[in-house]
Amino acid sequence: MFKDDFNAYRGEKGADDVYSKPVKAGKRTYFFDVKSTRGGKDFYLTITESKRHNNPDGSYTYDKHKIFLYKEDFAKFQEGLAEVLTYIKDECFGGTIPQRPEEESKDDSEF
Repeated sequence: MFKDDFNAYRGEKGADDVYSKPVKAGKRTYFFDVKSTRGGKDFYLTITESKRHNNPDGSYTYDKHKIFLYKEDFAKFQEGLAEVLTYIKDECFGGTIPQRPEEESKDDSEF
């Protein structure tokens, strides 16, 4: 499934793409894409969540949500994300974040 998800996503990439990091997380795949502006002098990050949905006829579609993060917001975003993840780890899970069972992450080996 991860390979299909990545291949479908890769077909959508444009000429402005500089770097892409796919991250398989259970039934979802997250893509962290560095893109350049039209002039090629500036860069920004897009974060895409992709989830595969199976249709009754056996075909499938992808539900995607995208966030654009611009350079002037990188530091604030990083600070906010770190703070929230620390809070979740310490206050919600008692100091450790539970890991996914190995069975769900074995699709990563197909990539």
